[in-house]
Amino acid sequence: MALVSTYIEDLLEGSEGSYKLVNPHTKEEVATIPECSNSQMERAIQEAESVTDELASMSLAERSEILIKVAGIIEEEKERFASTIVKESAKPIKYARGEVDRTIETLKFCAVEARKLEGESIRLDAAPNGQGRDAYTIYEPLGVIGAITPFNFPLNLVVHKVGPAIAAGNTIVVKPAEKTPLSSFLLKEAFEKAGLPSKALAVVTGDGPRLGKVLIDHPDVKKITFTGSPEVGETIKSQVGLKKLTLELGNNSALYIDRTEEENLSEIAGKVATGAFSYSGQVCISTQRVYVHNQISEKFITELVQATSKLQYGDPFDEGTDIASLIDESSQARLLDWIEDATKNGAEILCGGKCFGYGLEPTIMQGVDASDKLSSREVFGPIVNVNVVNDSEEALEEMNDSRYGLNAGVFTSDIKTGLRMAHALDVGQVLVNDIPTLRFDHMPYGGRKDSGYGYEGVKYAIKEMTKMKMISLNYT
Repeated sequence: MALVSTYIEDLLEGSEGSYKLVNPHTKEEVATIPECSNSQMERAIQEAESVTDELASMSLAERSEILIKVAGIIEEEKERFASTIVKESAKPIKYARGEVDRTIETLKFCAVEARKLEGESIRLDAAPNGQGRDAYTIYEPLGVIGAITPFNFPLNLVVHKVGPAIAAGNTIVVKPAEKTPLSSFLLKEAFEKAGLPSKALAVVTGDGPRLGKVLIDHPDVKKITFTGSPEVGETIKSQVGLKKLTLELGNNSALYIDRTEEENLSEIAGKVATGAFSYSGQVCISTQRVYVHNQISEKFITELVQATSKLQYGDPFDEGTDIASLIDESSQARLLDWIEDATKNGAEILCGGKCFGYGLEPTIMQGVDASDKLSSREVFGPIVNVNVVNDSEEALEEMNDSRYGLNAGVFTSDIKTGLRMAHALDVGQVLVNDIPTLRFDHMPYGGRKDSGYGYEGVKYAIKEMTKMKMISLNYT
């Protein structure tokens, strides 16, 4: 942790103070984190700007090699990265290791795409008087990227911004979530070990709204990429002006289970339990709303309750732990309030609904009204709502009745039903015969409605972090 400690000590020297980072599960102090000043953020931006030419002049091969080296460093220190994720977020160790594995793959995808950043030739002679000209497009880096990241994937969601930025030849300033900054410092250390200029990647810790506003307002920052709540995303969009912008926001992922799946309900129920309760549901594509055909609903609910009952609550460092603490006590209190509101409106708790420690039991609800917060808002906790429907048309209508539109899933053995729903669902990604809690790191990933603006996913993020230029050669 030598470099990480140095980064923190250097920031503490000029900070406005500090705060104690605590383990959400044990409440033990993990580290002292700088509450950085606005001037520190401005200095980080200025330093990043000072090396933009150096990054831009690197060949595609050089950028790719750095990304490959970072992936190798993280692979060699996998347990160090995973244990850091556990300490700062209370993510169970098996899921923390999974996040590290995904991070490595994301960096490898970035390395591949860095070598493929190419434009196209344009036949200008398709237009009148265009003869005698060759034309082509190239992609150039934007400059300084400002990234604001969430707590729930403190390593991989940071890499989804840093990796494409470096691949495209940009520098980047990261404002990580206040509750999970250590993974970002580890990532910076890995990039420096891999040969990236130290000023090309900065990590600035502290209050999100205040420091985020500095990023948004600074003229040297050419793009903002944000992952978080729709409310904050809307504020950023109103303030960002003509800067480029990507917003990856929330969701209340819906899933339909067709009557054709009666023989597969045990397997599907296991997948739903995983999709709803992994990392205590603190995932933006967590399976939240399930719509199941009435002919198979009783059997499915029985299977889901059984699958849920097998999940183990405990110390996140325990290899057998499935569920640990929520990120903080305010999240726990909010979820309990939402459950209480739903039950007052007639919803039934099929299992769970109570606290254990600083967490919440995996909770299955039925009869939640569409207007209740448990259905209409992003829960971001270990709660899934089961709704019984008469057919796929009813399910489709209910699934689309949402302010969100990120991921949705459909289980069916009828290809016509699957394709019809895939085309009709108003979301960015539809997963047929998979739960909606699924993301491959190289796929396009973007939401509709209140779920986002622009696209992530390595290749797509890289393009959104560049500016295209056309060059024409007149040889007549």
